[in-house]
Amino acid sequence: MFNITPTVRNLLILNVLIYFIQSLSPLVENLFALYPLTGPSFKPHQFITYMFLHGNVGHLFSNMLGLFFFGPLLEQHVLGSKRFLIFYFVTGIGAGFLYTVINLYEMYELKQAVDLYSQYPSPEAFLDFLTRFAPDIKRSSLDFLNSFEEQPKNLSYINDSVAFVKNTVNTRLNIPMVGASGAIFGIIAAFGLIFPNMEMMLLFFPIPIKAKYFVTFYALYELYAGMNIQDSGVAHFAHLGGMIFAYILLKIWKIRRMH
Repeated sequence: MFNITPTVRNLLILNVLIYFIQSLSPLVENLFALYPLTGPSFKPHQFITYMFLHGNVGHLFSNMLGLFFFGPLLEQHVLGSKRFLIFYFVTGIGAGFLYTVINLYEMYELKQAVDLYSQYPSPEAFLDFLTRFAPDIKRSSLDFLNSFEEQPKNLSYINDSVAFVKNTVNTRLNIPMVGASGAIFGIIAAFGLIFPNMEMMLLFFPIPIKAKYFVTFYALYELYAGMNIQDSGVAHFAHLGGMIFAYILLKIWKIRRMH
């Protein structure tokens, strides 16, 4: 029977319990999700609390599944309960930190684009803005774009497009990040670094694969997705942040590969 270690068990219970509380009131997410640093809803405690909130049952289940499968071996045979808990929080906070830094850069780019468009609005510039910063709604805006292209000097279309572009900043500032994924990806990264040659049988890939190859592939995918897939609802750079901080912490603790 699978041996669930004390810290893993407590984290599983805590995450499920908090998700239940979260489902009862939207106020929980408003206060404890991780909001962009320059937004009106950001508070420093969110770097910790966001890890215990989740977007839906599937999000919670996938994260807890990763904790269930990879956590006990690290806690019982490598880190011990105290250091495993420290590891969980450091990688989770580190994930939130990297996400916040990337988000700051993206918001800077967005605000620069908004200022430029506000000075020089045009149908072509509006299409370019949608392509770069709001690709998910570009298709639904085709009717407006066509009308704007037919009447590029129409003040109503110009004002509406400028208002939309400016509102994009406010919308982004109120989109929070939730989930234990950063910490879970840190655990997965540690597993691959400490047990690189251990073979794994994955549900979606029914061929044995060594942990080091699995972790490398996952890291490369998250880097690619973070740079190329926009508005997916997945914080790919937070996942990378968890993996990076896992590597740093294992180096600081001088923990070597075991298999």
